[in-house]
Amino acid sequence: MATQDLEDAIQTFQIEKDILIEASPDIVWESVLAELGPESQMPDGTPMPFVLEAWPGGRWFRDLGDNRGHLWGHVQVIKPPALIEIVGPMFMSYPATNHIQYRLMAENNHTRLRVLHRALGLIPADVRGNAGIGWEYGLQRIRKITEQLLAQRKKDRDKP
Repeated sequence: MATQDLEDAIQTFQIEKDILIEASPDIVWESVLAELGPESQMPDGTPMPFVLEAWPGGRWFRDLGDNRGHLWGHVQVIKPPALIEIVGPMFMSYPATNHIQYRLMAENNHTRLRVLHRALGLIPADVRGNAGIGWEYGLQRIRKITEQLLAQRKKDRDKP
């Protein structure tokens, strides 16, 4: 097989990550939707806000204004506050499809958040090798957003 043939071969990858967050599934769910929406950031901290239409068939996209943007996917399944699945090209501007699953499970006074990302297509090696870094950052962002929500709610409750 020629080098060009290897580069153009169909590739797959699967990334599984999970995190235990000290909050109820309802609060973590809000944080997941925020990270998938207006609170999204690049790993370097640069804001990268999205629009998430949180219903079956809803779009997940970057709106750059003036009818410009990038479709990342569509909501395939949504069962608040336990599950959201998104299918689509995500960040890949080449022939590829992705399936992302966020599953939230109560564990005592915590929530276990599991993310599963499966991809199939003409996916370059550097993308396959680096995709896990973004997911780790995203999970930590969800934890941080959850902590901010909890702090704000406590502050609101403690107001005289």
